[in-house]
Parts: sequence; structure tokens; C-alpha cells
Amino acid sequence: MYETIISKVNEESLNKAREYILNGELVGFPTETVYGLGAIAYSDEAVKKIFEAKGRPQDNPLIVHVHKDYDVDKLVYVDYDYVYKLREAFLPGPLTMVYRSKGMISPVATCGLDTVGIRIPSSEAAQRFLRAVNVPVAAPSANVSKHTSPVTAMHVYEDLKGKIPLILDGGKCTGGIESTVLDVTTDTPIILRSGLVTADMIKSVVGKCGYSQNKPTDKIRAPGMKYRHYCPKCETALFKRNQVALAQKLYDEVKAKGQRPYFMCDDAMLSEIHGNVLRLGSTAEEIASNLYDKLHESEGLADMLIAFEVETGSDVDVGIMNRLSKACKKYE
Repeated sequence: MYETIISKVNEESLNKAREYILNGELVGFPTETVYGLGAIAYSDEAVKKIFEAKGRPQDNPLIVHVHKDYDVDKLVYVDYDYVYKLREAFLPGPLTMVYRSKGMISPVATCGLDTVGIRIPSSEAAQRFLRAVNVPVAAPSANVSKHTSPVTAMHVYEDLKGKIPLILDGGKCTGGIESTVLDVTTDTPIILRSGLVTADMIKSVVGKCGYSQNKPTDKIRAPGMKYRHYCPKCETALFKRNQVALAQKLYDEVKAKGQRPYFMCDDAMLSEIHGNVLRLGSTAEEIASNLYDKLHESEGLADMLIAFEVETGSDVDVGIMNRLSKACKKYE
């Protein structure tokens, strides 16, 4: 057991973080998307501690984080020239690219695959942390497996207190959902997990982009592809936008039992429902930024969270619905 310390990002805390990482310990740190749980990516023993702290399935690979001046090509093979165009357009930023690995990253982090996902976060706090340690850092989201991803230092603390020595506090994450994961090992880049860098954005740079047609029997090549994730600790129900009457009926039934129901929806739905509401916002970017924060907030307010599908017309909706459909049970 550790005495888990939350510390603002400063020279003292960064020096302490460097000491912990280089000695094989774990550190919680902020990015622009969610908080990560980092370990030195070269060390099998250090990376194993991530899986243990989270209770993470052993076949769910980790993303490796580096600072913007780190030579990524030391770690991976670049098979196609379009990769350099994507790097120039989107990095640093919420894009993870999956390359063929040169074998330097721990096989525990890659789950024995010959590929590895590399990310260069744009968050200033993340960059300061990664520069301070100056080694590749394997990091999934800093939460207990299957729970809602953390977007504040306190969210990390609530899940991992006693399991890690240090959480770097960089404030609330602005992006809100995890990075887009893009396979760049074929002649067409393939999205393995949707996020804030969308297929249309990728096509605008390199002219083509596809989505993974992952089968249940396939090996997991990126986080978020197989298991149920992002779940709050209250009951949930997810409705289509045209099921307002059915959702309102459920809300009223839950309330009549003396329990606490809450709706969670975007602003366009507000006029159609009656009751307590957790507002997600109006634009896709605002909704993505608020999603995990509101899922965490629901845990202290609701016995039943009644959510609606998001449909803003933006390509970012794909990433939002990927998370929302895994966080909330479809109502049947």
C-alpha cells in the first residue's frame, strides 16, 4: 500500500515522478484526453504493475506515450509515407498510431503483438512529465478497469488511492474521450478506436481512411476494442433519440419507487424531457469533453442514469457513441 499523493505539476513533483518512473513505479498524469497511469515501457515488471493496479485483462494492449521531440522511429518501423503527413497534421494531439514494433517496448505492454501504439499528447502538463522522465511511458487510463475514465486528478485518486504513489494534477482534461487509434501498418490507415481525430480529418490529409472490421475471434490490437468500458457505478439505461416517451416512463417509475433518476443528454433533447438532467452540451466537442465528467457526477446523484444517444451531425459522434454504448446498457 502506498500513501497516494496528489501534486500540482511543478519542478518538485516532476522530479519525484521521474524518480518513481525510472525505479519501476507507477504515476498518474494528465493528458488532453483523460488521465493516464504510466510506467516505464521498457520494463516488464513495471508494466505488470499497471495491469495489477487496474485489474486490466492481460490481452488488452497499452499505448506508449512520448514527448514531441522524442525520436519515435527508434521504437517502430514506418512502412508508408502517409505516416509523416499524419504526424505533421495531428501531432502532438489525440491520435495514437499503431506501427510495427522494433521490439524495444515490453511485450507485456504490447500483449505479445508485433505492433505498438505510440501517442504524443498535446497537453502541456503531459509534455512536461514526458520530458522529465525522457523514456517511453506505457499508459492506459488511470482508473479501475471497466470504470468510467478519469478526467480529473480526484477521479484517479478515488479509483487508485493506495495503489500508486503519485498523481500529477493538471486540472480537468479538455478533450474528454481517449485518443483515436489508427493502424498505419497497411496502405490505407484504419481506425481501430474512434476519437477526436476523425476519419474525415484523416482523409483530408492523406485521401483515405477506413474503419476496422474487428471480429470477436481477432486479437485485440488497441484498447477499447473488446471489453465493456467506461461504466459508472449506478444503474444505466441508454435510449435512442426517438424513445423519449419510453425513457420518461422509466424515469417516472424509478422516481415513484423513491429512488433517484437522472437524465443525461445533449442540449437538443432538453425540451423533450422532464426531471433532473446532467447536461452534456450542444456541440460534439463539448459533449465529448463533458461525457466522462458527467458519468462520474452521476455516481453521487443517481440510482438510475437514463442516457440518450448523441447525434450532432459531426464525425466526432462516432467516438462519443463508442464510449456511451459501452458505458450504458441499451434499454430493452
